[in-house]
Amino acid sequence: MSDPTETARRQRLAEINGEPKERAELEALYGEVFDTRQLATAFIVLGFAAPFIAVKRKCDGLRGSLEFQAVPRYYFNFVAD
Repeated sequence: MSDPTETARRQRLAEINGEPKERAELEALYGEVFDTRQLATAFIVLGFAAPFIAVKRKCDGLRGSLEFQAVPRYYFNFVAD
């Protein structure tokens, strides 16, 4: 089965993990940043295809996506559907 998003995802994955950033840098670029515990508190995870994760925000049910980097593991750049 062919994944039409694979090339774009691999490119973004290489960008994110090629130069991983610390939390303060990510916050300056994208706003709110979550570690794994904070992610579990704020969102229900619906699925993922690295470097993206589909989520539903617990406080209001809004669905969207976040990006994540491997090390240090941070989730950032929430975009509502």
